Amino acid sequence: MQSSFLNETLQQLLQEDIDLAQTTFILPSKRAGSFLKELLKTQTDYSGFAPEIFSIEAFISKIAELKNLDNPGSIFSFYEVYRQLTPAEELEDFETFYGWAQTLVYDFNEIDRYLIPTQDFFSYLSDIQQIDHWALADPQTELVANYLKFWKRLPEYHAQFVALLLQNKEGYQGLAYRQASEKIDSFLARDARFFVFIGFNALNAAEQKIIQRILERERGRIFWDIDAFFIENAHHEAGYFIRKHQKEWAYFKEHQMEGISNHYTTEKKIQVIGVSKNIGQAKAVGEILQKEPLARTAVVLNDEGLLIPLLNSLPDKVNEVNITMGLSLKMTPVASLFEILFTLQKETQNGLYYKNVLELLSHPTVKRSFPHIAHRIRPHLIEKNQVFVRLENLLTLTDDPQERAFLSCCLTPYQNDAKKFLAAMIDLLQLLRPEDAEPHKLEVEYLFHFNRVFVKLSNLLGTFSSVSQLKTLYRLYQDALKMETIDFEGSPFEGLQIMGMLETRVLDYDTLIMTSVNEGILPSGKSTNSFLPYDLKKAYQLPTYREKDAVYTYHFYRLLQRAKKVYLLYNTEKSGFNAGEKSRFITQLEVEKPASFHFQEDLRSSPVVQTQPALKVIPKTPEIIDLLKKQAQKGFSPSALTTYIRNPIDFYKHYILGIKEADQVEETIAANTLGTVVHGALENFYKPLQNRTLHQQDLLEMRAKIEQEVQHQFQVHYQAAKIDKGKNLIIKEVAHRFLFNFLNREIQEVKKGKDIRILMIESHELQEELQIDELNFPVFLRGIVDRVDQKEGELRIVDYKTGAVDQSALKPRLWEDLVEDPKYSKAFQVLCYSSMVLKKMNQPSTRAGIICFRNLGKGFMPFELKSEKKQQIDKDMLLIFHDLLKTLILEIFDPEIPFVEKEI
Repeated sequence: MQSSFLNETLQQLLQEDIDLAQTTFILPSKRAGSFLKELLKTQTDYSGFAPEIFSIEAFISKIAELKNLDNPGSIFSFYEVYRQLTPAEELEDFETFYGWAQTLVYDFNEIDRYLIPTQDFFSYLSDIQQIDHWALADPQTELVANYLKFWKRLPEYHAQFVALLLQNKEGYQGLAYRQASEKIDSFLARDARFFVFIGFNALNAAEQKIIQRILERERGRIFWDIDAFFIENAHHEAGYFIRKHQKEWAYFKEHQMEGISNHYTTEKKIQVIGVSKNIGQAKAVGEILQKEPLARTAVVLNDEGLLIPLLNSLPDKVNEVNITMGLSLKMTPVASLFEILFTLQKETQNGLYYKNVLELLSHPTVKRSFPHIAHRIRPHLIEKNQVFVRLENLLTLTDDPQERAFLSCCLTPYQNDAKKFLAAMIDLLQLLRPEDAEPHKLEVEYLFHFNRVFVKLSNLLGTFSSVSQLKTLYRLYQDALKMETIDFEGSPFEGLQIMGMLETRVLDYDTLIMTSVNEGILPSGKSTNSFLPYDLKKAYQLPTYREKDAVYTYHFYRLLQRAKKVYLLYNTEKSGFNAGEKSRFITQLEVEKPASFHFQEDLRSSPVVQTQPALKVIPKTPEIIDLLKKQAQKGFSPSALTTYIRNPIDFYKHYILGIKEADQVEETIAANTLGTVVHGALENFYKPLQNRTLHQQDLLEMRAKIEQEVQHQFQVHYQAAKIDKGKNLIIKEVAHRFLFNFLNREIQEVKKGKDIRILMIESHELQEELQIDELNFPVFLRGIVDRVDQKEGELRIVDYKTGAVDQSALKPRLWEDLVEDPKYSKAFQVLCYSSMVLKKMNQPSTRAGIICFRNLGKGFMPFELKSEKKQQIDKDMLLIFHDLLKTLILEIFDPEIPFVEKEI
């Protein structure tokens, strides 16, 4: 027979021939009640009518005869009272009210659970607020005056709130407890059953009054789940509450406490394991489970964020698992979908932000139901470069009625109509529901629970008309989401048990694995979710953080009482407040452990494995050689060859396979777009002047048209995106300034009498066949040069750059640097242009270089070979360069030399 507190208590009662049919058992939780029922079936030979079994909350509701009102319902009901009692000039909207009302309703709950006389209490609280806020100051500001009036109205708010709820026969938890404590005598008069309370510890004043009244009338018994070790140690927090009850209850002056055991000091193996991060803890639990028997084993999660990592870390031997804590709805994949939908509604004045729209269309839940909608809409947004889009435009992109209904549900602006938004979300959930639910059971379960959340909120808004704006609805939605969980199927009596700390009450296990035993989690530490000062709570015996710490202490040590093997895991990660600090409970165990404890501490460090990513190597197959030949016949551009020099793998991807970066909506003008705009404007300005000498009037006319031309170029290359504000306006002004400064420089040159003749503008594509005898097919060099001119009779090849260029990048020391060092890619490019231009124009020499718009002060920056200090590019120099080109291209075509990735 298994050793457990519940079993020991039940066996004692059966030995005393208690009439179970006339007995009502009250336990801390429903789960504990399920275990008691199971014990009656499996561990006893009792036959007869089953006893009544209640959780304490259900028992209180039965006595109070009130319908349970959840937190959102309480807030809305309280707002109705607040509106009735508050003058119109002091009334706050629901959005503001909701921020503080949750805390106040929580305080009401505590006040009622502890049976505090409200008139005196609120008067005391009002006096404290007056002292804190200088109520005697003269003159008193309107803000302070209204603030103090609010605190004086609290007794009336509370009284009217309670009256409204009682009239509707409903109540929040504290009110139900107060009512039950007042009705206990009448309840006992009409119910003749015997009541047995099992496994309680920290009882509020209402619970104490109810239980003491039952005990005094000899209508019940109470069994405490605690070890004598904690009762006898007057300073141990685990026994704080039960020692207090023993001292203060009149019943225990004549009766012994029942249920006290002596299991804690029995032999135990306790291993403390420090592991980095949550995922490390989950992996460590998996390793422990691999070597431990699963029967009567429990994993206690003090942080629910560990649930999913743990489920993914369970070893194969775990065939049956029961999860009692449920999966929070906010942790499901569908939760992120509704986060996107709320985000889309925040800013609809200028339209819908394209990233949010694309994120919505790419969501897995949407892609499963509407697999083609993203493929229809995404290319349109990219082609038109639309940063903000409108629903009516998107509806024109699909004829499918289901897709149109989906878009309308998601993208209609509902900014000031929360009810319509909720109705649309309920319709959306129907659209997302799979026709065949069988293969998608889990997702259907998610959708069902979200539907329940939205229907609940819709019913609330239907009853109370206080909420219209979506930002208020979003706060209600988030709170509702926290309360909704998805229950897992499983047997609480078989297999591995995974639970939260509160689910462990009155249950015992042989092997215990507890995670996140960190300070700030266990115990949780101080919290200030209350308007009640610490001194006021102490004066009226309301629980403070000290009492809450004592509750955690009891739960922790109670679990250890009958356990034989215990694993305590904590997170050693040093980021965040309290992170990496093991719980004081572990330190206390180390210091106070009985001699029978075999205590071991294991600090595990996650090994940092530095992996050097393997560089990619692509062999040149016959198929790749054929693709290279086609590329050679089309012509290698200078940028293609410099890409090969920088990284052969990039050359292979971009120029052989034709893989390009995916087009994106360009929200902010990109550097390459700025370059395209400037190049396009200069082409339009100078193209009509080809084969003509520049005159000052020509340049002045160009300068006058800069604004118009820049606007035109952005319309062509930047589509529908706006350039009249933000970064885009700055970048547009940069383009304007580049052109203005460049033309001013040209004007100054002409004014000085310099003869500048435009010979060629970038619309001309150049091509040159390279003579490579080793290859039995033609190889061409091709490219478009920005400008070819003649200045003072000297031929110049000019490449415009809107990005930063260092003059040293055009001055290689040796010829070999051009094909070995990517730094000299710009020098390589201008030499390629020089070769093609000289051949086309049949000229003996030229100078080639760059005009950098970011550094116009340096003017024309020419190519120069440092070793020869020569800027003029002639046929002799090109012969050397052609030899380098030939060597480079032969390497590209050599099947024995694969494309090898370079570290960049």
